[in-house]
Amino acid sequence: MNAKQALNSVRAPDEQAAEERAWDAVRSAYQERKPRVRRRGLGGPAAVLSATLAVAGVAALSPAGATVGHLVGRALRTKVALKKAVRAPVRAQALVTDETQNRLLVADLPSGRIVRSVSVPADPEDIAASGNGGVIIVVSSRAGEVTILSRDTLKVLKTFAGFEQPHIVATSPDGVYAYVTDDARGTLTVIRLTDMRITSTVSVGVGAHHLGFSPNERTIWVALGENATQITALSTVTSRPPGTPRTDLGHPRVVGHFAPGFPAHDLAFSPDGRAIWVTSASGPDVTAFDARSHRVLFHVEVGPPPQHLDFQGRYAYLTSGYGSTIEKVDAATGRVVARASAPYGSFELSAADGFVVTTSLLRGTLAVYTPGLKLLHVARLAPEAREVAISRP
Repeated sequence: MNAKQALNSVRAPDEQAAEERAWDAVRSAYQERKPRVRRRGLGGPAAVLSATLAVAGVAALSPAGATVGHLVGRALRTKVALKKAVRAPVRAQALVTDETQNRLLVADLPSGRIVRSVSVPADPEDIAASGNGGVIIVVSSRAGEVTILSRDTLKVLKTFAGFEQPHIVATSPDGVYAYVTDDARGTLTVIRLTDMRITSTVSVGVGAHHLGFSPNERTIWVALGENATQITALSTVTSRPPGTPRTDLGHPRVVGHFAPGFPAHDLAFSPDGRAIWVTSASGPDVTAFDARSHRVLFHVEVGPPPQHLDFQGRYAYLTSGYGSTIEKVDAATGRVVARASAPYGSFELSAADGFVVTTSLLRGTLAVYTPGLKLLHVARLAPEAREVAISRP
């Protein structure tokens, strides 16, 4: 119902003439302001001010005019409020797996306040989000299931069963595919998120655990275990030059293996794809290798193993959970730019949307930092807060 229809439903006796004078006054006010509105409608401040002044004049015409003024004023305020609501930005949030209580938690940033919670299959260990407003992938190791949820509603879209011990999930850079490692089966399973179908399952080696995807979507590395002495390399390339290399992200194939020279834990490609960083399961350093030649580029000392890492822009963020440390490192040189304390047991991390967050498996906390590692807030979310990812609905 528009404003004039609302007036018709509440018209008092002898009010018609006053009502018509009121609408004439309002229309005249709009006509006077029309050249300055520039087709932006009623939402501009000048138009609202003009209409408000007109309403004030209408109210003075008669008691009937006061009724008109009240309803028109309310209509104007309602429309402005709706426009403001539409323009309100959606805040970044942290998605956290509550492993012991089998929940997926959604916490606002930077407050860390839990705003939503949903039950998931037993032992949710890892999580990934396919960009903002896409889907969430939760890996439940003990249940042997992978759950796909809508990022917006948190409703379950599909559950994939039949895994033995799924552990880590990562999405392709384009957000179209999810890749899930299964430690017990030694496999990498590829799920196409556009139609929720498994496109392939590849044998990569027993202990398949952490994995990293090159930015150009051509290479995947999978660490064989949490203390991996071997890393399996896979390729998505289906044709070679002289033509432009073509890729099939749904069907990667094993192309080789790499021994890092130390027990490896986590790994990730640098944003430019030229290096792959490998964390240690036995020492204090994270090592950057040339992605092609496998030559050591540099070491970064972080703290007691195992370390975890994430990239944002030209920086790497590294954690040592047992060392209660988080570092910001120049991805090109390995130089430590900033260092801060973190709650004990803060292994996992995520860096995006102007925040860096860590979750503590041993304290159940979410720690929120600025990109420069200034601590903003620490919130206790659960008995054990394992994995974390930053995204928007």
